[in-house]
Amino acid sequence: MPGACMMIRRGPVRLTPRRLRAVTDLRPAIGCEVGSGGLSVQRIGGERTSTLERPLRIGVLSPPMLPIPPARYAGTERVVAALVNGLAERGHRVTLFAPGDSQVECELVPTVPRSLWATGYRDDLSSYLNLTIAKAWSRWRDFDVIHSHVETMGLPFARWSPTPVVSTFHGRLDVAGHPALLDEFSDVPLVAISESQRRWSPRANWVATVPHGLDLAGAPFRSAVGSYLAFVGRIAPEKGVVDAIALARATGLRLRMAAKVYDSGERELFAEVVAPAIDDGLVEFLGEVGPAERDELYAGALATLMLGAWPEPFGLVAIESMATGTPVIARRAGALPEIVEHGRSGFLVDDVQEAVLAVETSRAIDRHRVRQRALERFSVDRMLDDYERVYAAVIGTGRSNADEAEPIPVMADRRGGRARDHAGARDHAGALVGSGSRLEAG
Repeated sequence: MPGACMMIRRGPVRLTPRRLRAVTDLRPAIGCEVGSGGLSVQRIGGERTSTLERPLRIGVLSPPMLPIPPARYAGTERVVAALVNGLAERGHRVTLFAPGDSQVECELVPTVPRSLWATGYRDDLSSYLNLTIAKAWSRWRDFDVIHSHVETMGLPFARWSPTPVVSTFHGRLDVAGHPALLDEFSDVPLVAISESQRRWSPRANWVATVPHGLDLAGAPFRSAVGSYLAFVGRIAPEKGVVDAIALARATGLRLRMAAKVYDSGERELFAEVVAPAIDDGLVEFLGEVGPAERDELYAGALATLMLGAWPEPFGLVAIESMATGTPVIARRAGALPEIVEHGRSGFLVDDVQEAVLAVETSRAIDRHRVRQRALERFSVDRMLDDYERVYAAVIGTGRSNADEAEPIPVMADRRGGRARDHAGARDHAGALVGSGSRLEAG
């Protein structure tokens, strides 16, 4: 995101073009720096300071398929777990709307008695997602801000809820009519998890790009270079399973795969591609493993493979692997160029032939530096800092029409906002944000 800075607005002040120019002119003085991938929090005076002067009441919506935190492979649910527990630890009053078998350090409102996949349910999720939204909507008065993680199903709720609703998307936004849908809901505050994810909807009301953060400090570390290649994820075509096995054949290295095989398409791919490689002694298939075994798999590998050609919206596997010091060999697609620093924490490739060269070169990577960069860029604290600023900004501006304001680089394009008055919320945010508003690296 070259040249882009994330800007947080101060209290109820509306950013007219004149005020916006005055704020953005502060960038050189504050020292807004932009890394080669993803959003990193700018530290002023060497210390991280909170944007908020007192706690918020925050409602968080999570999908009904898995508990928070999930026992094994998952993406959204692991991020939600880090978010709600971290916010609660910081003193915020957090309420999570999620399956009843969740175990969190905040108030839990069960949306279903048990997570749907734990019961064997694999059918349409629409009714259960609507149930999640309905339970949160019935309690809108209890919150200063609501944070939705139920994808585009939550957009009508976000438009009409009297309490500001921030929506973070975790999936692709370029398919199934999503661009038209986001254009329609151009008044709803949205958060992307990568620049790649949001690029097809430039007119949407993006208030921030906040890359995921996880508790990575406890990840095991091996300074010695491993002797095998690792694959973690799903046995699905878009995950690059075929190319991962082809790379293992080309290099003569064993491929250790920790992956889930759920639906019929995944079972078919396993039978056609993975099973023969197991029979050949090329692949060791571990199945779906827990966090401890997964992290040891990363730590002992020469490199972790992410060779899928689909536009991955983020890529938790990448940051998990890098936290153990193991570089990532990734297809130059989706958000991975924002996460993997070519030649420093891994390599970005365009085909299997380039991946062969990357495997050879991976032995020279400084694994200590790989781990250090991952902990700096993708920590829970960094993600919490970013979301606290997002909450303050959304509460501070409410739903007021911001047609006067010019677009802010990376931060937001506020065209088409639906005017609604939230003066009380804006006054409240003024006390929360105070003089802490400042530009952050984006």
